[in-house]
Amino acid sequence: MSLFKLDHLAVSCDVLSDGVAAMEKRLDTKLAPGGKHAAMSTHNQLLNLGPDLYFEVIAVDPDAPAPGRRRWFNLDAFEGPPRLMNWALQTDDIEGALRQLGPEFGPAISLERGDLRWKMAVPDSGILPWGGWGPALIEWNGPLPAPRLPDEGIRLDTLVLHHPAADEIAERLNTRLAPGTIAFRKAVTPALEATFTTPRGDVTLR
Repeated sequence: MSLFKLDHLAVSCDVLSDGVAAMEKRLDTKLAPGGKHAAMSTHNQLLNLGPDLYFEVIAVDPDAPAPGRRRWFNLDAFEGPPRLMNWALQTDDIEGALRQLGPEFGPAISLERGDLRWKMAVPDSGILPWGGWGPALIEWNGPLPAPRLPDEGIRLDTLVLHHPAADEIAERLNTRLAPGTIAFRKAVTPALEATFTTPRGDVTLR
């Protein structure tokens, strides 16, 4: 049985510069350059959250050609202000994880950016399970992004998924999650809520 650990959090936005500005203001820090994802026609900027965890702001890349498929994180349908929308779990055996969890998490796609290489499960619809609130699954093949990013002293304290199907999601995932990864709370309106400790105090994003 694969054990998952939290890999990264993702804030979606319509325009990358707007999302970055909003998160830099909220967290009172600077985000590091990210890059472009040619296979998905998206781009991002990043923030270190420790030796093996990071945070990204991601958007459709307006300068890239259409990818010929639905983009990950359902970015094709995103609208509204920048907000925390997705979370990714790391595994050392993504094919085995998909056999355990089921095809709705999507096929594993091989991806690269610079010298980074990884596989990520992306549903053909672009929509992750549980209406898009389930985790993306990722398997890294080589260097990880987090250790390369400047350490701004920001750490994830708690991550909570509010969802009508919280009990079902917890049952499907909790036996495979590293302890303390995420809490699940039943709620009418789905939302991700993350609280960070920063040099200037705690900050909660939702």
